[in-house]
Order: sequence, then structure tokens, then C-alpha cells
Amino acid sequence: MSENPSASAVSQAQGANSWENLTKRPKRGVPAGLWLRCPGCGATVFRKDVEKLLGVCPECDYHWYVSARERIRQLLDEGTFEEWFADLEPCDPIEFVDKMPYRERLRREQERTGLRDAAVVGTGMIRARRVAIGVTDSAFMMGSMGSVVGEKLTRLIERAQEEQLPLIIVSGSGGGARMQEGVFSLMQMAKVSAALARFDAAGGLYISVLTNPTMGGVAASFASLGDVVIAEPKALIGFAGPRTIMATIRIELPKGFQTSEFLLEHGFIDRIVRRPELKSELARIIDYCGK
Repeated sequence: MSENPSASAVSQAQGANSWENLTKRPKRGVPAGLWLRCPGCGATVFRKDVEKLLGVCPECDYHWYVSARERIRQLLDEGTFEEWFADLEPCDPIEFVDKMPYRERLRREQERTGLRDAAVVGTGMIRARRVAIGVTDSAFMMGSMGSVVGEKLTRLIERAQEEQLPLIIVSGSGGGARMQEGVFSLMQMAKVSAALARFDAAGGLYISVLTNPTMGGVAASFASLGDVVIAEPKALIGFAGPRTIMATIRIELPKGFQTSEFLLEHGFIDRIVRRPELKSELARIIDYCGK
């Protein structure tokens, strides 16, 4: 007996719908974020390989940005970090307004980064050696040096002197003095430098670590004043940027100008150390200096 035409049509329609549903299912692919494109060499690299190297490309040794909190986790022994002066928050001393009020800009930056300002300071252990450590973070207003950054670093230096601790400051600041705070920001360069001078007179050891970028008022003050100055490979270090300098003096700059390698060759820094070796190198320097 032949099949009912209407039943046959329904069956075919159901089959078509079933096939359409099957073909419309999302395809199984590579999970998002599993691979990274290296800005240095353009290679596609496995994220876990980069993480094992603490944010370094396994192909070309490009050093990715890492946050201040992540930098502290990389350098200090697990569970030893104690943050100091975490309650300090920026204010708006001159009620500055550009595209938006400074207070609003600060609120947005705090929400975006989870930081109160561009510096995190405290104490912890590096290979069982207690140190005072500060880190500036370019994610917060390019790491510019406002009143809170200057105050935190000054208090860190003074406490390191009181407790006779080796001092380490990791600079990751692409900005100079924070213009939204006017002269209050400019004062921080002198204030931090004076604290370092007192620390040096008391016989303290200060190790400055320069990362990409270290520019402006940070480079012109505390970042360049270390007893030992270390830099990560290919970090941009200087006062004004290369394009600004070229536009001002109108001459071609040397190849590699303002990179770690150029500055090592010309005596501005003492060592270039890859990120995976930085923790051990800091411990070695502390031991060598008898601190």
C-alpha cells in the first residue's frame, strides 16, 4: 500500500528541518584566547607557552606588558607580599577639566584597572630575602607621576631606610608628570629624588628595574638613580619620545635609539635581564652587595 502523500510530505519536511538544524549548529573550533599574535615578530604563539615564560614570546623574546600586581607575583615568593600605604587616593587639587573632569577620569581609571593610582608598594621576599618593592603601572594614565605615586614611593623609600631593607622599584611608566595636577605633580620628581639621596647617604641599596616604557619624569628622576640599573630587553627608555626629538632637532636618530640595548652600549644602564631570569638576578645582586 502506498504511503499517504501528506504523511510523506511531512516526513520530508521534518528531515529537511533536521538537516538544517544539524548544519546550523556551531562548529567546534579553537577556544578564544588560546593563541596570541606576537607584536614583535608576528608569530602566532600558544598562550600557555607565553605564560610559562612570564609574558615573553618563545619565538623572538618580545616582552609583553604585565600589570603591577602580576609583576609583584612574578618577583616575590608566593604569599609574602604585604602592601603598604594602600589607602592613599588621588584628589583634584586644581579642579582640572579637559575632555572630562579629572575626578571622573580618575574614577574611570580605577574601575578599569582595579588600582587606586599608578603605583603599588610594599614588602615581600625574593628567594627568602626581604625587600621593599614598588611598581608603577602604565595601564593607569600611562603610569604618570601624580601626587599619590610620588607620596607612595617616598614613603616606601623612607620605610626601607628605617627597616634597613634593599629597595627595588620597577618602572613601567610611559608618562611624565601628570598635567592634571599641575605643579603638585612636578614636585614629586624632586621629592622622590631627595628621599633616594637620604637613603643612599644611609648606606641603602637601591636597584632600579626599567621596563617598556620608562619615559618622561619617571626616567628623569628615580628610575635613573639606582645603584644598579637593570632593564628588560628592547624596552623604550628616555625623556621625550623619538618622534618628538626628531621633530625638534630635525636630524635622523641612531638605529635603536632609546632602547635598552642602545643605552647599555652607552653606559646609561648596567644590565639587560630577561624577565624569566630577573628574580634570580635581583637575589644575586642583593647577596653580592651584602644586603
